[in-house]
Amino acid sequence: MFEPDVQAFLLSVSEDLVPSTTPISSSTISIDFDGILDPPLLLQVDPTECGGQLWPAGMVLAKYLLRCKMEELREKTMLALSLYPTRPSSIHLTDLARILPITLRNMELNGLTASASISADALEWGSSISPKIPPKPDVLLAADCVYFEPAFPLLLQTMQELMGPETVCYFCFKKRRRADTNFVKMARKVFDLRDVEDDPEKEVWGREGVHLYVLAHRLVYEEKVCIKQN
Repeated sequence: MFEPDVQAFLLSVSEDLVPSTTPISSSTISIDFDGILDPPLLLQVDPTECGGQLWPAGMVLAKYLLRCKMEELREKTMLALSLYPTRPSSIHLTDLARILPITLRNMELNGLTASASISADALEWGSSISPKIPPKPDVLLAADCVYFEPAFPLLLQTMQELMGPETVCYFCFKKRRRADTNFVKMARKVFDLRDVEDDPEKEVWGREGVHLYVLAHRLVYEEKVCIKQN
């Protein structure tokens, strides 16, 4: 997210979840998420950039959405924080400005640059949000965003600004340090946060320290509960 030295936090990656990216220079790989996606996704990976590599939580979240949520996401407006495209109806990708060329290249590789339903813009957590980024999307996707504790308040601030009363956020991360759970504690104070239970591979990625949650504004959830009770 910020400096190259944070890459040290991201080294404990199991190849059970993420294909090996051993090249020391930029390369293009093909990935079908264990046969779920046809045709497969083409990705440019850059081992010199944290944001230019495949990480476990991104794989877990993408497979979950493809396997369990594609039908309900087809007509949704989606905003992604550091996640590669998975071909819904309308999606807006974000990343740091220096990573954006990789994102744009991945869009090009998959024939998405000419599509009016997908776009990409720079976003730095805690900074002002570009008017090009749609506010209050139906769905917010965030994968592998928990890795640098000083950035937790900035990430949470940005999520609060982006999420509307009806926004659902799918949030996935791999716990690498004890401090990573502090973000979950912070998020619980603001959002209704629930574990995803309907992924058939939960036991597999759970053993790898990956966590997948669904977040929504707490007041919206409480209002729905009150309506049901009344």
